[in-house]
Amino acid sequence: MSLSEKIFDAGVVGAGGAGFPTHVKSKSETEFVIANGAECEPLIHKDYELMINFPKEIVNGLELLLDSTSARKSYFGIKGKNQKAINKITGHFSNGRIEITKLGDYYPSGDEYELVYEATGRLIPPAGIPLDIGCLVTNVETLYNIYKAENDNPVTEKFICVNGAVKNPSSFFVPIGTAFEDVIKHVGGTKTKDLGIFVGGVMMGSLTFDLNEVVNKTTAGLIILPKDHYLIKRKNQPEENWHRIGKSACDQCNYCTELCPRYLLGYQVEPHKVMRSLGFTKTGSAVWNQMAELCCSCGLCTLYACPEDLYPKEACDTAKVEMRNEGIKFVQQKPVKVHPIKDGRKVPLTQLIQKLSLKDFDVPAPFNPVKLNVDTVKIPLKQHIGETSIPFVKEGERVKEGQLIASVPEGKLGANIHSSISGKVKEVTEGYIKIDS
Repeated sequence: MSLSEKIFDAGVVGAGGAGFPTHVKSKSETEFVIANGAECEPLIHKDYELMINFPKEIVNGLELLLDSTSARKSYFGIKGKNQKAINKITGHFSNGRIEITKLGDYYPSGDEYELVYEATGRLIPPAGIPLDIGCLVTNVETLYNIYKAENDNPVTEKFICVNGAVKNPSSFFVPIGTAFEDVIKHVGGTKTKDLGIFVGGVMMGSLTFDLNEVVNKTTAGLIILPKDHYLIKRKNQPEENWHRIGKSACDQCNYCTELCPRYLLGYQVEPHKVMRSLGFTKTGSAVWNQMAELCCSCGLCTLYACPEDLYPKEACDTAKVEMRNEGIKFVQQKPVKVHPIKDGRKVPLTQLIQKLSLKDFDVPAPFNPVKLNVDTVKIPLKQHIGETSIPFVKEGERVKEGQLIASVPEGKLGANIHSSISGKVKEVTEGYIKIDS
């Protein structure tokens, strides 16, 4: 059986982003494979802990992907400050095809456009993907899962980091479908009664107050903060407020654009012009909204650059939806050329953490090897880019951990789903399968 077939059977998806099915990438032919160990979200340390504790498995997964894609070389992106991780990873290099790319401690160093440029000096075409220039990028946890797939172990758990206002910040494996409430108990509970949870990080993640939400294949971590924290109060507002405030208060200073990582790489992303569209007619919006097309939604404009605490990132998100609905596809009008003072405008992570009032929570989250045992999991049927997986187990049926319980629709893009615990199927819906141990 080929590697791509084993990856497909195991249900491996991108563990560090939107969850693109990895079997598709593994069938590509490329020149370079780039391992992403940058991890730049404030307070998230799960990739670091994974590299420290499972370097052999990660490097083995990378070597398998190198062979599968016929790549001639790999660049392994790790921040230079994480020398311990570099030492662990390089200790397992054996064939001379893998080279460390040391990254600066800035945000967002893990963005694939940034990472490809730092590693190879190449620039991805506007709205393109790394494969367009002979590069394939994959997260270190995905590499770990590729190693496991090669050994016939499906994806049944997720490695996450839990940090913030919790008693024991740590990183550990969690059965997929585990409720946030059970995850928080595993770290000893919280230091605050009224709390909010950033799922995946404070910059690019989502905010929830629902402890019944569950971990899926793309959950990087949970950042728990007091409900009265600056970031929660900013995020927890109706969307119409973001745009109403921006319409009345934006003075077009253009700091959001001048500090935009994609703009500095040479792409026509200009958030200040998208903000301008908030005050125009639909005709004006059609013009200025186009400057949002290449936005990577890193959140730097909203949470760091804007001196008036406005919401240019959210305006860009809305603009992209409006353009898609109107059938408008922006095509960059000029060649991609890196800004001459790009390096001088990089945002240090320590500075970002200070600006976000997170310094008190900026602590390590060491690996906890103790297994989290849960009585119930609610496994989503869509944890990936593509079509929702189709369940073929029934209520009352007994299943074992690792058993296939939902599969990809025939001929469609998607990922298989396996039971994360052994037990009885209690509920099957269009959205999830619930299993009690």
